[in-house]
Amino acid sequence: MTSASMTGNGALAIDVANVTKRFGATVALDGASFKVRRGTVHALLGENGAGKSTTVKLLSGLMQPDSGSIHVMGSEVTMRGPKDAHRAGVQTAYQEMTLVRDLTVEQNLLMSYEPTGFLGRIRKREAQRQAFEWLERLELSDIRPSAYIRDLALPVRQKIEIAKAIVRRPKVLLLDEPTSALSGADVAWLARRIDELKADGVTFVFISHRMQEVREFCDSLTVYRNGRDVGAFDASDISDEEVIRLVIGRSMEAKYPPKVTPPALTQAAAQPPAMEARGIRVDGVVSDFDLTLKAGEVHGIAALQGMGQRELFEALFGAQYIDEGEIRIDGKPVTLTCTADSLKAGVSTSFLPEDRKTEGLFLRLPGGENVSLPVIGRYARFGLIDRKRERAAIAKSLAQMEVNPRALYKPCLSFSGGNQQKIAMAKWLLTQSRVWLMFDPTRGIDVGTKHQIFVLMRAFAAAGGAVLFYSTDVPELVNVCDRVSVMYRGRNVGELEGDALTEESVMRKMLSS
Repeated sequence: MTSASMTGNGALAIDVANVTKRFGATVALDGASFKVRRGTVHALLGENGAGKSTTVKLLSGLMQPDSGSIHVMGSEVTMRGPKDAHRAGVQTAYQEMTLVRDLTVEQNLLMSYEPTGFLGRIRKREAQRQAFEWLERLELSDIRPSAYIRDLALPVRQKIEIAKAIVRRPKVLLLDEPTSALSGADVAWLARRIDELKADGVTFVFISHRMQEVREFCDSLTVYRNGRDVGAFDASDISDEEVIRLVIGRSMEAKYPPKVTPPALTQAAAQPPAMEARGIRVDGVVSDFDLTLKAGEVHGIAALQGMGQRELFEALFGAQYIDEGEIRIDGKPVTLTCTADSLKAGVSTSFLPEDRKTEGLFLRLPGGENVSLPVIGRYARFGLIDRKRERAAIAKSLAQMEVNPRALYKPCLSFSGGNQQKIAMAKWLLTQSRVWLMFDPTRGIDVGTKHQIFVLMRAFAAAGGAVLFYSTDVPELVNVCDRVSVMYRGRNVGELEGDALTEESVMRKMLSS
């Protein structure tokens, strides 16, 4: 169904019409419109920076449009803050989570909705009971209400973020990249929540870059490009290829770059491995882990949630203490007691973490300062920084990642999630590392930026670098990597390559080890 036919449906939960939003010279939304029928799941698609997150913030009351109108459940609304959105029945589960790290699950779950008594005092016993019942109802009984958010893994925090929005009994639920941090089992958990709420008449706006999930969850979709809506359809009426063409403005010949065996990989047999791990033990989670990472290859790590992959990557970067075992770089034993060790001459590894906002970037600093920070000493002499030389190097790295030059001086928080990830990658380009440790780098990234990251990874390997790549998306591992190691309960339980490297074989080994 095209946008023209959707306008004839009178039972609309959301009607965003000709909305414009500017931030100085930047036009985030340029007369954008979209409509959502009541009781349906509607996907909002587009590249990072296309205007999706700005639309979510408008509907959440975090900002107001410069022009245009917003109708919720048939009534025009002016939302000057989140409370106005809540009164209109709109709740949001954000990709960049709003949970308070130093409060408990219970406190976050019921925040501003706690049961109160005399003089507005919180009835603690009743709050505990309600939190426990909600966790039971939402199939989250394995999470303690008294647990602090800071102690929970990212996928668990993402589920609490979604649960918090559900607890507030929304009429409209905005899901901003809700699956970006979730495993396959967690996505199935979300599917059950959507089915339950949809049966109760709840309407969803679902932002995702994963077409498989759009197909699974969504009834209809709207595509944004450069702040404008460029098409609205029933999900069954448009192919994935047509969606990609609308999202990026051109046809993408291949979602993944071709696997071409680089000279560095064919020569690797005669050279020491770029990185080796032998009998690594970390914090009781990683046990007797062995890995050989060759120069010229992209080597994947496949694992179910909580199998030690996070601890492994941090240990290889010097961010986790290694209890036992040995790491070798270019055949030489190294001791990584801290992250600074990984940047020393002859070691030089780079780590791109899954949570770029809290672990990969200083959001309030300009992109340029983030990029040069790990190697700022290269541009210093007698205690003074050669700013001209530093800026030239930063500009080159940003250009390689196709980031707007204004990132040199603009704070990272002013950029979309995809551009923030590219700034984080530009930082490691500047270090001229021999090894890239990439931990779920495509989380929450649009299809065009994903392709760009994959091309960069393959080019880095072709130039003689080595990439260790973990992804929650098995097709990414199969289509990008030369070899994939399957990790189970902290061990390397097998490697797959060549014709044996298929989605089915990886999943079978992940589930049956």
